Amino acid sequence: MKAITAAIGILAFASTAALAQTPYAGMQTRSIKALSAQQIDDLKAGRGMGLALAAELNGYPGPLHVLELSDRLALSAEQKLRIQKLFDAMKAEATPIGARLIEQEGALDRQFAGRSITSDALQDATMKIGLTQAELRNAHLKYHLETAQILSPEQMKQYADLRGYTSDTPARHHRMH
Repeated sequence: MKAITAAIGILAFASTAALAQTPYAGMQTRSIKALSAQQIDDLKAGRGMGLALAAELNGYPGPLHVLELSDRLALSAEQKLRIQKLFDAMKAEATPIGARLIEQEGALDRQFAGRSITSDALQDATMKIGLTQAELRNAHLKYHLETAQILSPEQMKQYADLRGYTSDTPARHHRMH
């Protein structure tokens, strides 16, 4: 009987503990609650963080991934140089925007933490964050457009194959000249 009572007690405790957990548990210790350490590192490094998936998954390769696959895509020296310049420009553009986003999210977090947030301050902060997020996404997406213009149709197909995007329905891609 004691074993049954102990088992019921353990189950009740485990159930209560499980109910108390949320997907956000542990995030309260982040320096900026809305950004993980990985997201902060990615923003500081100018990485895409999936912001260009609309391009990538619809047949517009990103410069970093093309450079990573340059040998297998048989890029010419000129293509490789042009794509490297695009990558460098993208990173140079995205990195300060990412730093601005980190600062804006940090400022919003501090206002909530300090209980100093007002409706007007909230609207101002979220509008600025939204504009910065849009600017960052554009900074990544536009380099996918430019990269696609450098590759041949055969390289575009091979890129999709190498990245695992090939399916029964090929990605629609319209080359811009």
